[in-house]
Amino acid sequence: MANPATGGEREAAAAVLDRPAAITATHPRAWPAVSAAIFAIAWGGNEFTPLLVMYKRDGLPVTTVDLLLFEYVLGIVPALLIGGPLSDRYGRRPLMRPAPLVAAAGSLLLAFGSSSVPMLSAGRVLSGVAIGLAMAVGSSWLKELSQPPFAPETASGAGARRSAMSLTGGFGVGAGVAGVMAQWGPLPGVLPYLINVGLCLAAAAALARTPETLAPERTTARLLDDLKVPAAAHRRFRLVALPISLWLFTSSATAYAIMPTLMMPRVHGAPIAFSALITVITLGCGFAIQSVARRLDRPGTIRLPVLALLLVITGMGSAAAASSTLTLWLTIATAAVLGMGFGIGLVAGLLEIERMARPDDLAGLTAVFYAVSYLGFGVPVVMAMTHDGTGIGYPAMFAVVAVAAAGCLALVARCRRG
Repeated sequence: MANPATGGEREAAAAVLDRPAAITATHPRAWPAVSAAIFAIAWGGNEFTPLLVMYKRDGLPVTTVDLLLFEYVLGIVPALLIGGPLSDRYGRRPLMRPAPLVAAAGSLLLAFGSSSVPMLSAGRVLSGVAIGLAMAVGSSWLKELSQPPFAPETASGAGARRSAMSLTGGFGVGAGVAGVMAQWGPLPGVLPYLINVGLCLAAAAALARTPETLAPERTTARLLDDLKVPAAAHRRFRLVALPISLWLFTSSATAYAIMPTLMMPRVHGAPIAFSALITVITLGCGFAIQSVARRLDRPGTIRLPVLALLLVITGMGSAAAASSTLTLWLTIATAAVLGMGFGIGLVAGLLEIERMARPDDLAGLTAVFYAVSYLGFGVPVVMAMTHDGTGIGYPAMFAVVAVAAAGCLALVARCRRG
């Protein structure tokens, strides 16, 4: 297997260490603290998802609840696009250390604002800010802590894999715990969020001891120039990474935001627990498949991107059938297939970025990738509004989405090598 850490990447890494006030390694196993912080923040970002059914059952309009799901994108995208480049200039620690505290503040607002849409909205936006920082800055920090001189030599892509698994694991475990507690535990709209507050505070304490990996730049360049990401014009980023990113959270949102709502008449005895189950299946399959994806990867090919998009197309076809028949087992199968498409696509996209980015634009390129991917959380809102406004059924809409995914597959196929 080709090793993308040779040649240009090693020279770029050396250039970073030659920056003014260069960092020297003192903590050979520091990456788990960043991984734990990403996990806790992701937990907070997705604990709201299985509770969508609870809010809808308790009287909030479907469109309002779906908008609340999407609103944390309003925090994610600015944090991604600004936080990533800022961390390339000022270092990872100043941007990432506050992120667990922001996540804790978001969870507190969600815990005590269940009867207030403005408080819920503010909590979702803060959760989004924390997720954006975790994805752009935390992922870059974790990648750098996973390689020399901060860690022993590891397999190529170890940082991308650890980041993807931390995110997916946090998303899945957070949703599962929140759903079970909201269905059968006390204080269903409060206690699930308070658990996350405790996790985030612990993660913030762990980050205080984590070393910096990127020395601050001494530069007179405009800050606005730092927000530009020239590497986003890279052909492989445009033709491979971006088409994958479009479907990451489109797949997830379809599986655990749309399907449980459609299935409520069939699971009226435990709708929140069923929503949590679908979320855990989706993200559990996404988590489990990532280690397989790493072994299937072949640098310079489109093996992983094609596999991810094929799974998305299959999952959307399954969603069309499940939404037409309201069949429980088909809904579960849909969640599993879309979850695997999400997991493989996430690893594929992060590996593409890790191979093409220099250390000084890694966070910025990661930010663009994730910012585009999170637009997928707008799909439930668009579908709900289309259904209410035009009467078009969900099976037809899922069929259209499957065709759109096939179009992205055709685009990726143009970049077979190189």
